Amino acid sequence: MWMKLIYPRWPKLPEQTEFHLPPHGPIVFAASVPPEVHLTFHDDNRGEPDLEDRPDLVALSVMLTCQVPRAKEIAGIYRRRGIPVIAGGIAVAIHSEEMAQVCDAVFLGEVEGHFQEVLDDFRARRLKKVYDRMQSLPPIEAVPPARREILDYSLYTYRGVRMVDLVHASRGCRFNCPPCSVAFLGGRCFRPRPIERVVEEVAGIDNGRLFFVDNSLAQNKAWELDLFRALKPLRRKWISHPIEADDEVLQAAYEAGAWYVYQAITAPTEGIRRRIQMYRDHGIAIEGTIILGTDDQTREDVIRLVEFCVEMDLDMAEFTVMTPFLHTPYREQVEAEGRVLHNDWSQYTTGKVVFQPKHMTPSELQDLYYWAWDRFYGADGRQTRMARLFRKVVQREKQDGTTTMPDGTVRGWVRPGQTPQIPDSPGHP
Repeated sequence: MWMKLIYPRWPKLPEQTEFHLPPHGPIVFAASVPPEVHLTFHDDNRGEPDLEDRPDLVALSVMLTCQVPRAKEIAGIYRRRGIPVIAGGIAVAIHSEEMAQVCDAVFLGEVEGHFQEVLDDFRARRLKKVYDRMQSLPPIEAVPPARREILDYSLYTYRGVRMVDLVHASRGCRFNCPPCSVAFLGGRCFRPRPIERVVEEVAGIDNGRLFFVDNSLAQNKAWELDLFRALKPLRRKWISHPIEADDEVLQAAYEAGAWYVYQAITAPTEGIRRRIQMYRDHGIAIEGTIILGTDDQTREDVIRLVEFCVEMDLDMAEFTVMTPFLHTPYREQVEAEGRVLHNDWSQYTTGKVVFQPKHMTPSELQDLYYWAWDRFYGADGRQTRMARLFRKVVQREKQDGTTTMPDGTVRGWVRPGQTPQIPDSPGHP
């Protein structure tokens, strides 16, 4: 049996430097596909797929709302030729009814322990329209290492340097932020993977630079400390979403290889100023993630927020506009108030205003979005700031005796089965 797995493309933010990370959802799903299934993978973001071939089954892995239109297009092409299509992923769970109309089957929820049923039904020609496992979360201990061998890493480089590999140490999130759908997808239950399984997976990744894609590492101080202490011997360098603003945790994170964090900045408060300084004091760089157009922001508030980011001299910044994605607390609010402008999902990129802001017109917010990128990056340019951030990780690697090659492999790191001598912490740059 031949199953073709496709990751649909989506419109990127033109204000960002375009680069492509190896996708995480498809390789996590692929780990649940039994070895007797011949699995091939195509990332639609890295080249046009052959849509005239004839696999036995097409699987679409759809993460983002703005991928939905392309996913529907691909499904239609194959189904018109009688080739069955199944779709899964975050965006399929969020847009389940819409995707079920254009696919033979949709899978909702986490796949581990559940996909054999789908294959059995397919072979028996009795595919169900919907496999709803949203309330049947698998034991977190059952999550295996992602199946990275399906990736062509030559497609995931920037200026000849391999991009970071993605990995996760937990699922779920105890928070319920207004723009986020995580509570809908998996409940507000933080589910950490066994640390030994995380270490095993990280040790097996042939890349010295990683991105922990967990919703937030700042979920449980004891768990964070245990995780970072276990990661320290591996000598990897990594990116993550927020880390606990605690000196002990941040010191452990630095020693474990924390390179930089994505930190949400919602207002120019003294609290966020202190948090940024704490990261810096512990040698960890910051990329601010800044949402513009929230209901408590006027035009003047947006300007003050952007100027604050300039004043703090963040290493990098990513500006987005508030977006009312389905199944989020914010969507419920603006929908009830009649402020959703349209449901053209291709425009739900976080770079387009798709709702009526509370204190300005849509065009005013759109102009502020463009201005924010220009204001922050105008003097140095994105390339210059990216180069500075990259130099920081190279310096860190030199300090602990590792050297990352352009293909991502590292000399001096820990490989599976090795027990290295752990050097003392080299101190902060």
